Amino acid sequence: MTTQFMAVAKAAAADGRITAEELLALRREGWGDGIITRAEAEALFELNRALTTRTPEWCDFFVEAVGEFVLNGTPPRLQCSLEEAEWLIGQIEADGKVESMVELETLVRIIERAENTPDRLKNYVLDVVEREVLTGTGPTRCGGELAATRITAAECRIIRRVIFASGGHGPAAVTRFDAELLFRLKDETLAEENAAEWDDLFIDGVANYLKGFTLKNAQLTHERRRELEAFVADNQANVGRFFGRMVREAPQAANHFGKVFGRKKPAGTDYEALAAAGEVVTDFEAEWLEKMIAADGETDELESRLIARIAAED
Repeated sequence: MTTQFMAVAKAAAADGRITAEELLALRREGWGDGIITRAEAEALFELNRALTTRTPEWCDFFVEAVGEFVLNGTPPRLQCSLEEAEWLIGQIEADGKVESMVELETLVRIIERAENTPDRLKNYVLDVVEREVLTGTGPTRCGGELAATRITAAECRIIRRVIFASGGHGPAAVTRFDAELLFRLKDETLAEENAAEWDDLFIDGVANYLKGFTLKNAQLTHERRRELEAFVADNQANVGRFFGRMVREAPQAANHFGKVFGRKKPAGTDYEALAAAGEVVTDFEAEWLEKMIAADGETDELESRLIARIAAED
């Protein structure tokens, strides 16, 4: 942490605005040692709350700097732990609300960039968007207006980016939580003039949940990633014992390590078979879909289009 960084941030917060010169100073001081510290990141959150106007240049810097702290400030890189997620949410909720669109964008970019993020962070972002849709109040930036019980193009983009992000359950892996969120939003906004993107988002998302597949161990946990990095740094580690743990934790990672260590590749996951199995809507999924459609006592246009999509792909 540099004294100059903190001084510039406090001065800008007192003014309620940040000049181009102050922004350049923050960028120079913040990356002077190649590290954004927690104290510096918290100073940026405090400054963002104090600003009366947030320029695109400020927003870009804020997203970049906070993301750098969370994903690369401590090992392992590109990982967001539960503790870091709680810190992020605490900073954003410091004044009892999501203060600006730049804060929401920061969370979305972290989820997109991360190799792994806790469900807590992803679900928090989706909860924020759901509240905005239902209340018509929330953070705005150059992404479109928010209106009560109407889904905007900005909200569609955020939802799509989060539910299909690599830092969630895996790229293009929509969960039941996500699918039920899409149904709730649909039911609340049927009579509204939603953004053109909404129809495809709803159908794509729910169809992905029903006909896609996810792997319980698709990603290394934060703790296992730390173990891996410790192993790489320690040439005295027991390779066999470690490799066994990797097989249990993430089969696809274990296959890679098997090649590196010159071992015979273990019988890995048959991804083609999993994909084929995922294409089949199970009895449980069919019952879930029937329950979701019957919840309001009618089959609306979007639900009919969803059923047609699933039938056409069988």
